Amino acid sequence: MGIKFDDQSVDVSGVSDRRGRGGPIAIGGGGVGVVGLLIYVLVSVLGGGSVDPTQLVPQGGPVQGEGPGTGDLASRCNTDGAIQQYDDCFLVKVYNEINEVWTDEFNRAGNTYEEPGLTFFTQGVQTGCGAASSQVGPFYCPPDQGIYIDIGFLEQLQQQFGADGRYAQAYIMAHEAGHHLQTLFGTERKVRAAQQSDPGQANQLSVAMELQADCYAGVWSRLADDRGNVSVGEAELDQAIGAAEAVGDDRIQAKTQGRVDPESWTHGSAEQRRTWFLTGRRSGNVNSCDTFR
Repeated sequence: MGIKFDDQSVDVSGVSDRRGRGGPIAIGGGGVGVVGLLIYVLVSVLGGGSVDPTQLVPQGGPVQGEGPGTGDLASRCNTDGAIQQYDDCFLVKVYNEINEVWTDEFNRAGNTYEEPGLTFFTQGVQTGCGAASSQVGPFYCPPDQGIYIDIGFLEQLQQQFGADGRYAQAYIMAHEAGHHLQTLFGTERKVRAAQQSDPGQANQLSVAMELQADCYAGVWSRLADDRGNVSVGEAELDQAIGAAEAVGDDRIQAKTQGRVDPESWTHGSAEQRRTWFLTGRRSGNVNSCDTFR
């Protein structure tokens, strides 16, 4: 069937294009070697989640400014075939449809949806959560209420983990938008406070946050499909499910350390991530996404 959008218009008004400027940011004190970087990447990325503002701090090395702007992006993405041809145009279109669906849902409930920002960058970027390198993976910063993506690095991750397909990218975007919902609902603030007051429960609460974002991504997938915003078939759903499973903590740990340690999980197992995405997909209702019980 492929992915079918209800129209081919791409709105870049909420997008900041910071690509092509600045330089790399060190991870930790002085950067990491290839092996260390691989492990860091495996642990951190692809649906990397909501960033705790205390975890990203400026660490030396330049970061990107505003970049060239979005005029060229708007022009290119609104030409025939651009959404299918270019990753950035596809991601912006998914971002548009995410905003449209959640705006409608909030309106139905008598509330107003505040759209997140979307920033494209390369190598490193300055955010309200501090300075971040591409190796953090796609992430959401609560103080900015913004989603950050290095598209080139995202492509590498998809290839590395076998999270293939356009709809895998849509799942990743919807997952990060799920973290935005947690900010709007007040969930993120409550969880950070609970983690600080009871550090022993920090990982468990982090898992619940990530699984809820997976569930919200599934809800969006169902609502967008039902309303014709983004219509998909079984092959596309398999891409999203495959991406969710690929970044389960158990699979990542098995690859990087040859053993699985559930006590150290921060995102949930492959089965948990699959289950909660499908819970949201089948229900189409955010009330089905209480992962904290």
